[in-house]
Amino acid sequence: MQQDHETTQRRLVGFPESLIVLWGFLFVVWLVINSSVEPPIVVIGALASLALAAIFVRRGDVWRLGLTPRKVFHFLAYTGVFFVELVKANIEMLRYVYAPRIDIRPGIVKVKMPLRSPIGRLALANSIALTPGSLVMNLQGDALFIHWLDVKTTDPDEATRMIIGPFEKHLGAVFG
Repeated sequence: MQQDHETTQRRLVGFPESLIVLWGFLFVVWLVINSSVEPPIVVIGALASLALAAIFVRRGDVWRLGLTPRKVFHFLAYTGVFFVELVKANIEMLRYVYAPRIDIRPGIVKVKMPLRSPIGRLALANSIALTPGSLVMNLQGDALFIHWLDVKTTDPDEATRMIIGPFEKHLGAVFG
């Protein structure tokens, strides 16, 4: 019985802050997807986001991030870095598409996973997968296996620097 009480107490620590942060994030995503701020859409989005945030925060500790100014700064910096990498990758894809002869070397590379938290790993894997020309195929321990449209190196350290490097600093500061 004592263990159940300790588990309940641990789950309540940081609950309101995590709920507010996740609700805010989900609500902003809702507004962006709907491209509207009409009252019914805002109300439905606020309620649906709150319900989802409450479910996710109550069901696991992974969403307990602890909001600090440093983490907010690094999340905004990560967003900027992701946008720049996304634009660069799309320009590279345009170059492949419009080239008279496609000169690519597709392959699978192994890179090191620097992050420890499950949500940080998820954010990194999604950042890689959403960038055109790369796709996360598997995660085994501390290694990510990535299908890379144009393999520039097979050295794991160099591939890690090239693929994960832009995201690692900021995601590490936010998620650990």
